[in-house]
Amino acid sequence: MGVAVPAERPGRLADALRTGRFAVTAEIGPPRGADVDEIRESAALLRDWVDAANVTDNQGAQVRVSSFAGSIVALAEGLEPVMQMTCRDRNRIALQSDLLSAGALGVPNLVLMTGDRPERGDHADATPVFDLSSSGLMNVARTLRDEGRLMSGRAIDPAPQYLLGAVDTGAGVPDRLEQKVADGAEFVQTQFVFDVDDFVVWMQKVRDLGLDGRCGILAGVGPIRSLRALEFMAGIPGVVIPPSFERRLRGVPADRVAAEGMAAAAETVAALREVPGVAGVHVMSVGYERGVPEILEAAGLEPTRRQA
Repeated sequence: MGVAVPAERPGRLADALRTGRFAVTAEIGPPRGADVDEIRESAALLRDWVDAANVTDNQGAQVRVSSFAGSIVALAEGLEPVMQMTCRDRNRIALQSDLLSAGALGVPNLVLMTGDRPERGDHADATPVFDLSSSGLMNVARTLRDEGRLMSGRAIDPAPQYLLGAVDTGAGVPDRLEQKVADGAEFVQTQFVFDVDDFVVWMQKVRDLGLDGRCGILAGVGPIRSLRALEFMAGIPGVVIPPSFERRLRGVPADRVAAEGMAAAAETVAALREVPGVAGVHVMSVGYERGVPEILEAAGLEPTRRQA
């Protein structure tokens, strides 16, 4: 059973959610230099295996090639982008301009986020904008698309078409998810899932609220390929590393940690496929995109273009 995504939403991701085909998204971090060959290379690795790939928006509050530019490059390389937009760096005029531009140039998917604060990045003294909250931006994007109207009330024609997404921790009480769906989110990508049993409990709450039929739940998955990465991941807000998982990675020789992390990620994807209400997975392996097909294949998934 699919998610209630209107037929006019474009793209492979929207189609997967509508039809109930297990959806797969991945993630690309744009480069720090004025050369987009890295994006092209990542697109070549991912395009046959995923329905779409997030292009991050100055992640970690560090300056990179923009998400918009990266999304256009991905499109040209045959990879459907999910353009991330944060509220940190732009006011409502610039955000609405980017929404119109994304629609005009055929970007089919957006993920709208608050964004990391500048002090976490490479310009700690930058002035944060936050003119809109992520909830406010979601409402603006939905109104622009569905009513053809700017925040000022001015009409625009034609209106852009895109699938709207958000992010969520994937834990606790799903009241924030319920609000995001009410605001207009049609899919949500969760934080990394390392404890499937806890995620099953959260999904039961999601199903009890009927949110799985209104919003595609894409569970976050990713490989931990070193003990240093394990320690870093444990410090990310919203990420819970179960003791059993930590023992697993620390219990193998140092030269086997990467392979064990990849195997664990594949096992997590396979387990999540069996959880009722999960519409797909969001595989986060930025900087190691070549590992995404390996994880998916080990989990028993075929290339998405073969499934379509």
